[in-house]
Amino acid sequence: MSRRRYLPLTALRAFEAFARHGKMSLAGDELCVTHGAVSRQVRSLEQLVGVKLTQGPRNNLQLTDAGQKLARSLGATFDEIERSFLELRGEADREIHISCVGTLAMRWLIPRLPAFHARHPELEVRVTEAYGPVDFAREPFDAAIRLGESAAIEGGVAIPFLDNFHGPVLSPALMAGGLSLAQFAALPRLDTRTHPQAWAEWAGHAHVLLPESAEHREYEHIFYTLEAAAAGLGVGISPWIYVAGDIAAGRLAAPFGFAPTPIRFHLVLPESPAKRKALAAFRDWLLEEAATAPPPPRMELVGA
Repeated sequence: MSRRRYLPLTALRAFEAFARHGKMSLAGDELCVTHGAVSRQVRSLEQLVGVKLTQGPRNNLQLTDAGQKLARSLGATFDEIERSFLELRGEADREIHISCVGTLAMRWLIPRLPAFHARHPELEVRVTEAYGPVDFAREPFDAAIRLGESAAIEGGVAIPFLDNFHGPVLSPALMAGGLSLAQFAALPRLDTRTHPQAWAEWAGHAHVLLPESAEHREYEHIFYTLEAAAAGLGVGISPWIYVAGDIAAGRLAAPFGFAPTPIRFHLVLPESPAKRKALAAFRDWLLEEAATAPPPPRMELVGA
């Protein structure tokens, strides 16, 4: 591809603004510069092209024939650039990029997105797995979903939308004939490397003195832990919202129900979002979906 020759874009923009307005002062107002700066750019453009583009007294400058020809060409070119820019920006405004904790995205958010698209067919939702602190100034996200007691960030607002309950889950095959707390405690315990304190937290929230297990099996992420539980490899701890569908389908069982925690799921939004209407639509839909989430089974410890 051949190299493009140097184009004095600043001068061309100044001249095009003057040609539309007919006055240096009005062109300067549009470009946020002085009328003298516009005049200097027009003179420099005349020197570069080697012909006069304006004529007449300074307080009543008119375009020459060459100036009118250049003005028509620049006007059409800038109009086309502006149309392309607005089209691209419009496409970007139709996409909402959400940063979300992975298992909630997989097991709760994404399965519900068809309902959002049915209500807002003009909008697209892009979901990226992420867990760290939210920084809208440095990251390309329009919103985020995080799990914690709070999700306060600088330059953002956190809206709690789902309470969090957690409890032990396992394959129904492991509890044929019932399961006492003592039998449950003897099962292999499934641990998640990213949340090693899950068992201790559940014991505290459930007010259970849990004996140490003879066998632990560790998995990298909670969705691996849940698959291991469904396969009958032991018992794991999970938030209720991650496993509600599996329990309803009979793929997992929760013999002792779920204990409440002080942790909540939060939708985190920038204080001044660029895509205000799109994010408002997503926020409203998310809150409606969360309100329809089924309550967890009540915590009952048999043989405790």
